Amino acid sequence: MCGGSLPRLLSFHAREEIIIRLLRRLSLGRIGISQLLHDDHRGPISVLVATPTAALSGGEDGTIRVWRVEDRHELPALRAHTRGVLALAFANRADDLLVSAGEDGRAGTAAGRGRLSADKRRLEGFHVIFRQLPKLSSGHHFGSRLVFDGKGHLFIALGENNQRSTSQDLDKLQGKVVRLYPDGGVPKDNPFVGRTDARPEIWSYGHRNQQGAALNPWTGRLWTHEHGPRGGDEINIPQAGGNYGWPLATHGINYTLLPIPEARGKAVEGTEAPHHVWEKSPAISGMAFYDAQRFPAWQHNLFIGALATQELIRLQLDGDRIVHEERLLGDLGVRIRDVRQGPDGYLYLLTDQKDGQLLRLGLAR
Repeated sequence: MCGGSLPRLLSFHAREEIIIRLLRRLSLGRIGISQLLHDDHRGPISVLVATPTAALSGGEDGTIRVWRVEDRHELPALRAHTRGVLALAFANRADDLLVSAGEDGRAGTAAGRGRLSADKRRLEGFHVIFRQLPKLSSGHHFGSRLVFDGKGHLFIALGENNQRSTSQDLDKLQGKVVRLYPDGGVPKDNPFVGRTDARPEIWSYGHRNQQGAALNPWTGRLWTHEHGPRGGDEINIPQAGGNYGWPLATHGINYTLLPIPEARGKAVEGTEAPHHVWEKSPAISGMAFYDAQRFPAWQHNLFIGALATQELIRLQLDGDRIVHEERLLGDLGVRIRDVRQGPDGYLYLLTDQKDGQLLRLGLAR
């Protein structure tokens, strides 16, 4: 952390606002953007907005930062043991913090739980509740998002560590969505419980590199999204026991422009088709359903960040159907890593760059 790098700024009561007029024909009006905070740490990956005046961010350097109106500081508990904090979520209370991170050594994703101290300066009693096994990654495709379903379960969306075939292997946790209790226990009604050839934690499989997950507030169903290879980014609504295809079914090709060796086509019998697919990859990251009252025009919309195209994607929903797509904020030229709806009804965006920014977004009145 660079302790003197917040001049003039830009607290949660932002002093600077940029108004962007959207000229797209079906846009919902002007958008106001407040740059709240910035830091020169490397690679902010995830953000968790706790209150309108406090947020936590996780970085590629393994730190968790607490941002408040009066100060900012790091939680030191994880830095020495991780390759990066991948996701943050609160469990039952606003001090009960879940963290997923890439572990050192022969790497894989792990999740742990601890209590945020009253002064928000320490993560107390931190302990690991889940490890992705076996350890296969050399530093790629960790994936990882944390979502609570409101019924006492925790979903963790995992990458396949760039080991394609493992997504189809039920004895491995690569390329899976797993469903646990918040203490790491396995629910007895998970789809593969009792099978000797499968991990009981698995909820769904056949995923590639999952970079977004959120609970649809109107249906209570989990939505996830993942990077395709060259093309084929997709949204899924993972069902218990479902096979979402990778690497057998994909809309993408290899970065070498050659076909994926295992691929049999865009649709393969026995696999689930994507709920939505981008033939040209925006490199999607972060996901937030909007159900707040502050901006009614955004109700029943899904917002997703884009790294490659440097945009915010707005998807308008009719039930589960995606009926319209709009690309926003391309003028800013920033990679958007995470998107969250805050408790105040604003959207909060985390940019992925050395001078990482936390932005607050709303419709200008």
